[in-house]
Amino acid sequence: MASEEASLRALESLMTEFFHNCTTNERKREIEELLNNFAQQIGAWRFCLYFLSSTRNDYVMMYSLTVFENLINKMWLGVPSQDKMEIRSCLPKLLLAHHKTLPYFIRNKLCKVIVDIGRQDWPMFYHDFFTNILQLIQSPVTTPLGLIMLKTTSEELACPREDLSVARKEELRKLLLDQVQTVLGLLTGILESIWDKHSATAATPPPSPTSGESGDLLSSLLQSPSAAKLLNQPIPILDTESECICSLALECLAHLFSWIPLSTSITPSLLTTIFHFARFGCDTRVRKMSSVNGSSQNSVLGQERGRLGVLAMSCINELMSKNCVPMEFEEYLLRMFQQTFYLLQKITKENNAHTVKSRLEELDESYIEKFTDFLRLFVSVHLRRIESYSQFPVVEFLALLFKYTFHQPTHEGYFSCLDIWTLFLDYLTSKIKSRLADKEAVLNRYEDALVLLLTEVLNRIQFRYNQAQLEELDDETLDDDVRSRVEQGQLQVQILTLALQQTEWQRYLRQSLEVVAKVMELLPTHAFSTLFPVLQDNLEVYLGLQQFVVTSGTGHRLNITAENDCRRLHCSLRDLSSLLQAVGRLAEYFIGDVFAARFNDALTVVERLVKVTLYGSQIKLYNIETAVPSVLKPDLIDVHAQSLAALQAYAHWLAQFYSEVHRQNPEQFISLVSTTLEAITPLISSKVQEKLLLSACHLLVSLATTVRPVFLISIPAVQKVFNRITDTSAQQLPDKAQVLVCRALSNVLLLPWPNLPESEQQWAVRSTNHASLISALTREYRQLKSNAILPQRKVQLEDNVTDEMLSFFLTLFQGLRVQMGVPFTEQIIQTFLNMFTREQLAESILHEGSTGCRVVEKFLKILQVVVQEPGQVFKPFLPSVISLCMEQVYPIIAERSSPDVKAELFELLFRVLHHNWRYFFKSSVLASVQRGVAEEQMENEAQFSAIMQAFGQSFLQPDIHLFKQNLFYLETLNTKQKLYHKKIFRTTMLFQFVNVLLQVLVHKSHDLLQEEIGIATYNMASVDFDGFYSAFLPEFLASCDGVDSNQKNVLGRNFKMDRDLPSFTQNVHRLVNDLRYYRLCNDSLPPGTVKL
Repeated sequence: MASEEASLRALESLMTEFFHNCTTNERKREIEELLNNFAQQIGAWRFCLYFLSSTRNDYVMMYSLTVFENLINKMWLGVPSQDKMEIRSCLPKLLLAHHKTLPYFIRNKLCKVIVDIGRQDWPMFYHDFFTNILQLIQSPVTTPLGLIMLKTTSEELACPREDLSVARKEELRKLLLDQVQTVLGLLTGILESIWDKHSATAATPPPSPTSGESGDLLSSLLQSPSAAKLLNQPIPILDTESECICSLALECLAHLFSWIPLSTSITPSLLTTIFHFARFGCDTRVRKMSSVNGSSQNSVLGQERGRLGVLAMSCINELMSKNCVPMEFEEYLLRMFQQTFYLLQKITKENNAHTVKSRLEELDESYIEKFTDFLRLFVSVHLRRIESYSQFPVVEFLALLFKYTFHQPTHEGYFSCLDIWTLFLDYLTSKIKSRLADKEAVLNRYEDALVLLLTEVLNRIQFRYNQAQLEELDDETLDDDVRSRVEQGQLQVQILTLALQQTEWQRYLRQSLEVVAKVMELLPTHAFSTLFPVLQDNLEVYLGLQQFVVTSGTGHRLNITAENDCRRLHCSLRDLSSLLQAVGRLAEYFIGDVFAARFNDALTVVERLVKVTLYGSQIKLYNIETAVPSVLKPDLIDVHAQSLAALQAYAHWLAQFYSEVHRQNPEQFISLVSTTLEAITPLISSKVQEKLLLSACHLLVSLATTVRPVFLISIPAVQKVFNRITDTSAQQLPDKAQVLVCRALSNVLLLPWPNLPESEQQWAVRSTNHASLISALTREYRQLKSNAILPQRKVQLEDNVTDEMLSFFLTLFQGLRVQMGVPFTEQIIQTFLNMFTREQLAESILHEGSTGCRVVEKFLKILQVVVQEPGQVFKPFLPSVISLCMEQVYPIIAERSSPDVKAELFELLFRVLHHNWRYFFKSSVLASVQRGVAEEQMENEAQFSAIMQAFGQSFLQPDIHLFKQNLFYLETLNTKQKLYHKKIFRTTMLFQFVNVLLQVLVHKSHDLLQEEIGIATYNMASVDFDGFYSAFLPEFLASCDGVDSNQKNVLGRNFKMDRDLPSFTQNVHRLVNDLRYYRLCNDSLPPGTVKL
């Protein structure tokens, strides 16, 4: 090697060249290779030590530290002990000498490298590692450095990565836990001393017990006037260095709290100190000072102080998020809540200078987020625990939460608070359901708060009260935040489609209406009497528009032109639309057991809705000319569509009305349904806007499917729709609407009428009518047969139509396979089986993502329906279905990385096994009675083995979705049919599958499925534990490469012979972790190392 000085100059030159913007990628690769080769040389660390102490070039220092990091984490085992001692001695000295002058990112990296050594060598070879850190913290000159080291130690040692054995991980955690009390004591001391030193009242004697503020909520929260007085002390002004130390100490605490258990080590004095610092976030004075003085230094100071509040709240939230609270810690927890609600009161306190909202706007956004997180954790995790304490005033807390919620400066903040109210309402609902005896007492306690909440949430969705904020919401583009959360997989599958279709305004409205609905469930009478008058007011405006409609040359025009009137009308229509959605959302609270009790309220609502929908259709507000067409026309269409949708929500109520009250008062019910149909019929036209048309169609489907009155078919309006749909000369509706109307008309004829015996269902007449409806709908389709397809169009037909044809047959098989009859079904299946030849399949599948793939997938889905059919009818097809799968489709897709067709093929194979088990295993009654005496008779063994081999092969492929699906199928077959216990599986396949699953864990290729793989491994091994421990495990270890025989013995010894699931899976994960660790260690040894 060249001299150290020359090497340093060369390295500086290379680094400067590498990061220069004129350097080509090819040259960068050359430099990278050169640097990697240098790092791999034995003794390169000595040069790096010289570089670190002799250069001021950041790139060189970073490179040198990376060499050390690589040496310690990957090659440490092979480093001579003398070199290790030298490194352990030199690096801390280097840090101590230069920590004040090094750039912060270099200093932090050097700290991490030293902690990495501690991770490997403490306490055996590096016994003073932790005591050095404690000494650094205790020495005023090096306190910040010691705190950085402590935080890095907590991060790297408490939850270490995979490059340690499980035993070492457990040892490190225990060593750290032994130090927790000392560390927490030190951190408390640092924070307290800085607070006291800078506090104006540090020298004053403690307040007398009687000096608490009388009547103040704070005193009732804290139950201690002296504590209240303490928290009312003015916040001290800290110098920059003190702020830096406090920030680091709070960061350390937050990380420590993330992994240490709740215990008496977390003392009341520490909690009180953290709350003192949480007050920095509520303090608006410094922000004001910095804005008045205009100095950037003051501004930075203000941000730093705000950050102290954020960090303190992070510490509190770490403690709050722990659900498991030891008895001795509950009192501490109560004290924490009391102190946090003191802060909440401080934040939401109004005075002459501040409204609550302006105060919240002045606070750091991150602080508000942390505070909201705290409130969420309190309600979701601890409310049930704390509510029983008589000294905790829950109602007063709700009053503070109310003020906090409705003065949020941002929409996101408001959404988060609504989530908290939803959690509270869910808690209250489940509490009432579990304690029906004192339901009234619980409700009375919270009634005022809930009514206030309901009123305010309703006001918030109305332009009449909240126009400025609501106009900021976007009602055009889909919410990016929701879309990104969907892409990150943070939302549940069932709400994906809903979330993706939401604009910001729709999300705002939906979340608000969920709160309204939950209050309605608890206080139905109050909720209804609050909502209905508001709806009435807006309806009056809408119903009064008729007097302003004038006839013009081109049609009807709305004679409202003044700008102010148009704006007021726009707001009223938007509010009406929202309130109609609210009324629709509450429909479920009028049905079932409460139908009779709330009948009159529901009838009032439904009558109003019917009136509104008819009014809109009669005066055709959706086609009217307005002064501001871009605004008012969409408003009028939306109100009309929402009134139809709200009425549709009451379909179940109408159905219950029909079955329970109809006989006493048939005229009222018939009038409601007939009028509704009068409102719907004019809208079923291709000239009506799609939004309105689809709302009308959906309502028609609900009437035909859910309500199903006997007289529906005889209403002229319905006859009119029949004629409209079957008239080929009429312009066809858009596809979606056409399908909905056809479904409604078909259901009118097919579904049984409620409340009537079978003999009065008039099936003969209805059947004839249905046949003529189908005949009319399929007339053009049936004419295709008579017009022979021209030869030159044949290819085009195959491309465009095969997919649709297969979809049609799939639906046919799913819904009508019994009615189709056996001969016709056989004919279709045989035709398809003949059509899908090996060549045809290959051509279809090989075009990734093509229509051909979709056609094959649909065909496999049809076969899934066929093989699930009980009875013997379709059993003759099984051999040809299995043959198609295993001999024709599987060979084409087996080696392809593309997921096309695979999921459907394996689902079909699973259905073949699951629903046709006796095709493979002829289970006799005797065998099942004398289980274990007579072994089941096996048939079609070769096909069964081929299917199992295909499943095994799929676990070697990277597709995680396929892996998860197929593992689930095997587990299901084991649960339902005892797959793993069958002789053929047990003797020839069991340990092959276990081997594959363990290899997958070792290679970390499907890490997301660790838990599922562990459970499946246990279920397989538990069939023959003796064989697993005596034969499989030794063989598995013997076949492992990259580990020596001694290490294999240790791995075998550490795998305890447990037979319960938790211990077994823990042993599996330990084996996998340690096997990877030993391989890493062995790779790090220098070539030619002799291992004894």
